[in-house]
Amino acid sequence: MRATLPSAFLALLSLVGGSLAADADKTTTAEACTATNPKSGAFFDLRPDIAVKLPSDGSKVKSGVPTKDYKINGYDYGWNFTMNICAPVVEEISNVRGEINQEQWGNISAYYTIKGDTYSLGFSNGELKRRGTKLVLQYTGGSTCGPSAKRDIERVPTRRSVHSGASYKYSDYDDEDERSVATESVHASKETDSPKQRKSATISFHCDRDPSASSATVAFVSVDPDECAYNFEARSIHACAGAEQHTAGSVGPGAVFGIILAVAILVYLGGGVFYQRTVANQRGWRQLPNYSLWAGIWSFLSDIFIAATASCARFFPKRGGYHYLSGSPSRTRQSRDREAENRLIDEYDEEWDD
Repeated sequence: MRATLPSAFLALLSLVGGSLAADADKTTTAEACTATNPKSGAFFDLRPDIAVKLPSDGSKVKSGVPTKDYKINGYDYGWNFTMNICAPVVEEISNVRGEINQEQWGNISAYYTIKGDTYSLGFSNGELKRRGTKLVLQYTGGSTCGPSAKRDIERVPTRRSVHSGASYKYSDYDDEDERSVATESVHASKETDSPKQRKSATISFHCDRDPSASSATVAFVSVDPDECAYNFEARSIHACAGAEQHTAGSVGPGAVFGIILAVAILVYLGGGVFYQRTVANQRGWRQLPNYSLWAGIWSFLSDIFIAATASCARFFPKRGGYHYLSGSPSRTRQSRDREAENRLIDEYDEEWDD
């Protein structure tokens, strides 16, 4: 017994220490369309603002979940926009221009349409980022843009008109014209070889605690001169900071309390065993701190059980004997007992008279 106690205690320490290390290794992974401020601990969850497609079987979606894309007025820009938050648009789109493969059309999160042609502003992205005090979502990889994309027709060189009577050589004129054509072709080849720019959309989210707003509202803000970078502003109650919900795989309040309790028990047992073994020179089970207290718990519980059962036994009816007849609470039984007593007294009186 004395030899096995230290080894059992060390095994207990290793098991608890291993469980604590396993809990410490667990890391919280950020889900799509959520963000946490590492400084203040504020949690942002924009998943309720994601528009979802209605099920094909006709079943209903959860109450409050948007089922239509966000329509945004372009005002002075001239074209209106359609987008979704952290997900591809719900509506089917077609005829996408700007070197976008048809296989990628289903992953477009923002676009606008001009005379039947669709121009993408970027693909779906669920990674929210902090830009100072702003919460930002960005879509990239849209249709091609920039000066080369805005040019509708190519420039064609023409001969310059020369006033009559001027002396020149025809060969010199051809050489100059050819040099002009060659120069423009070099510029065109440079523009073709340079990497192509693509449209992108940046959405800045702001907290809106208006109770009348059932869903997020998105507004167009600006676009750069090359029509590549589009800026939007979204207001939503879900963009307000809140407390992070416990997710599977993360350490919740219960786990934190369990870790603190386990550490306290380890400190209590380790310090008590060390004191009892080195100072009090105890061995065996007496090395445990407050051994007399823990050893007397069983007798204490036994005494409480006996006292409780003894106090409750009086509420149970007792069996047999005259005491049962006289002590019965039933009125009928009491009347029968009195009649029996009277009869017995009468019999004694008759025998006495005889």
